Amino acid sequence: MQTSVEHYEQLLDKALYINEILEMAMAEDEKDLIREYSREALHLHKEFQQFEMEICFSGAHDENDAILSLHAGAGGTEAQDWVEILLRMYTRWAEDSGYGVEVLDILGGDEAGIKSVTFLVSGFYAYGKLKGEHGVHRLIRISPFDSSGRRHTSFASLAVLPEISQEIEVNISPEDLRIDTYRSSGAGGQHVNKTDSAVRITHLPTGIVVQCQNERSQHSNRLAAMKLLKAKLYALMEKQADDNLQSLKGEYKEIAWGSQIRTYTLNPFTLVKDHRTGVEIGNIQAVLDGDLDDLIYAYLHNGQ
Repeated sequence: MQTSVEHYEQLLDKALYINEILEMAMAEDEKDLIREYSREALHLHKEFQQFEMEICFSGAHDENDAILSLHAGAGGTEAQDWVEILLRMYTRWAEDSGYGVEVLDILGGDEAGIKSVTFLVSGFYAYGKLKGEHGVHRLIRISPFDSSGRRHTSFASLAVLPEISQEIEVNISPEDLRIDTYRSSGAGGQHVNKTDSAVRITHLPTGIVVQCQNERSQHSNRLAAMKLLKAKLYALMEKQADDNLQSLKGEYKEIAWGSQIRTYTLNPFTLVKDHRTGVEIGNIQAVLDGDLDDLIYAYLHNGQ
């Protein structure tokens, strides 16, 4: 496997080569060559950012897969539509990063969108990159559901947990579990299965509830739900020393005003602002299409 030093030296060699070509092209006024290698320089800048992200990972589970759970907050149908937009955003980011995405559980909205969804992002350092996305995300826009064309504010919360490997011991007694099965359904209640393949598991001592209905067999859903339960219990174990009972449901702030980590504004101007790092991006459509690396990099680079 390539070491960090070898990777750095490889990137540095590419940077020196591109710099030489650009200097020569500018001296000769080779406009086509300047355009081509300017694009190469931008691509290399992204590679350097990626490298910097990877070498600053220090958490015990940073290299693990990530389990993400989105929940609609204040805003009704607006918030449920916002959850669907965020699901698409993170799915696009994962696919562009070469990661796999698997929806474990989804509950459709009453009229549109998604009330809640849990999905797995699998790939090296998935959790390390996504852990800073944990928190409340706010959207400001002209509502597509408001016939008067008024501006609305919507909220959604995102919880991010590492997938816990089999080597880490999390003791779960069968007597502490209540396992229910039910008929799974797609978003909005469509594609209803004729068998009770979906699984809901309640951990009785803590009250933690997990469920999975990814339209596979009941056995597969049960395995996926246990994986999610293990991750939540491990997170609880790590925080128990200084967390109160609220941590049993995760580190959730109220999904409303004043608790957001990031605001996405579509009206009266377009801007994405991260309230922790101060990073602002004017091209909000690119962000919603999955271009999150600058936001992720800023959070990690600031040593959060």
